[in-house]
Amino acid sequence: MESTSNDAFASGASGLVILFTLAIGLALYLFMCYCCKRICEKCGKDPGILIWIPIAQLVPMLQLAGMAIWMIVLFFIPIVNLVVGIMMWAKICQARGKSPWLVIMMFIPIVNIFFIPYLAFSE
Repeated sequence: MESTSNDAFASGASGLVILFTLAIGLALYLFMCYCCKRICEKCGKDPGILIWIPIAQLVPMLQLAGMAIWMIVLFFIPIVNLVVGIMMWAKICQARGKSPWLVIMMFIPIVNIFFIPYLAFSE
């Protein structure tokens, strides 16, 4: 009898952990989408609703960087996606009036968390 109640408690606790993790993940995703929206707005482009849709949010970001929209396909190719992503963010840094070398922040642990919010909320 005791084993059954322990199993029920463990499954209930793991369900709460999963729910909490999903809530944190959703909050972080929405915050990053908001940051991308702010970056677009500060560069004078209205991103529309696409900025909130996964993968489709690359459309306004690529337009902001002055790159072709078909380059979304390149984000699905390993290694190539890193190169295209670095190019895109370097051009976005230039559009925001920042140094393209700021992209190096993406490779520094902990600091990389603050790269997109920095572009969104800096002057």
